Amino acid sequence: MAEGIEVDLQAATKRYGAKVALDEVDLHVLPGTLCVLLGPSGSGKTTLLRCLAGIERLSSGQLRLGGRLVADGASHEPPERRDLSMVFQDYALWPHLSAARNVAFALGRRRLARGDAAARAQQMLERVGLGHLAERYPNELSGGEQQRVALARALVAETGLLLFDEPLSNLDADLRERMRLEIATLTRASGATSVYITHDQAEAFALADTVGVLRDGRLVQLGPPEEIYLRPATPFVARFTGLAGEVPVRVAGTAGDDDLVPVDLVPVEPLAGGSTLLATAMSAPEPGTATLLVRPAGVQLLAAGHAERHLDGVVVDAAYRGRGYDHAVCIGSASLVGIHDQRRWARGDRVGVRLNPSSCLLFPPETPAAEPVLAPARA
Repeated sequence: MAEGIEVDLQAATKRYGAKVALDEVDLHVLPGTLCVLLGPSGSGKTTLLRCLAGIERLSSGQLRLGGRLVADGASHEPPERRDLSMVFQDYALWPHLSAARNVAFALGRRRLARGDAAARAQQMLERVGLGHLAERYPNELSGGEQQRVALARALVAETGLLLFDEPLSNLDADLRERMRLEIATLTRASGATSVYITHDQAEAFALADTVGVLRDGRLVQLGPPEEIYLRPATPFVARFTGLAGEVPVRVAGTAGDDDLVPVDLVPVEPLAGGSTLLATAMSAPEPGTATLLVRPAGVQLLAAGHAERHLDGVVVDAAYRGRGYDHAVCIGSASLVGIHDQRRWARGDRVGVRLNPSSCLLFPPETPAAEPVLAPARA
């Protein structure tokens, strides 16, 4: 079993000419934990992972692995001296080696006897369910089987740090879920520290002990998945981790001890039945207009004219998801999407919409932009 090493990145910057790919990133990953770096294309997550691996050299800043300085701009230790293993998006298997020999290749630095290395490789292939395919070559394996071989190769050397470069992105949906579970189980059992990058929010939340969200080369938030989802630091983090839609509002009071603040819809008109719409303030609310970002779980569909509704809408789409139905609802010129209900509402149905305060995130106004306006429900 590997002993996980601490990852400590301070003010890490990587430039490619005039382009800044990483902009003074601070990242601390505790030994034995799994940190997922989440962000869109171009956010810097791949560059950060390659800098951790030693494939790319930091322009400035410092990287310590297990308390040992391995990079600071002036000095740079190569990957083979960093006690790490990596699982690539495209598997990166040697095509002329069998599955067993691909896995055993990772033990070359351990200077084991050939028989011992072969035995350990076979044992690791058994752990990932491929013991019976040990003598097959990569071109004789499916994509999922190749990724299992790559995972076995990363685990067999028992390094202190595992790096994952979007390893599930080339797999179909069902296989992605099964491989995600295998990665989570096997990496935690290994004891190694893991850093995993993805653009998939559901994958990140399912895997991570901590999630780091990147944007334009900056780490904008780092914390447990629950904190990232419930208390996003910025509207970007909230949007990237899943929204039903956005509602322009005006702050109508002050926040209580529970951070709930009353808001009015814009334009200001009475809500159905004189009810009050409450939102969770992400920062100290100031009088004036603000942006309400609504999580899908915070939207409830009601019968048209229901007394507890906040808004009136029309169902424009419904999709069966196995566990129920996801709906898109048009409200005025805007839409709320991904709204789950056990009942299937038909396209064209008029519905009432109720918003849960805990899933309505209130942020100060951003740079003015043309935003759709939601019409309030009328009694």
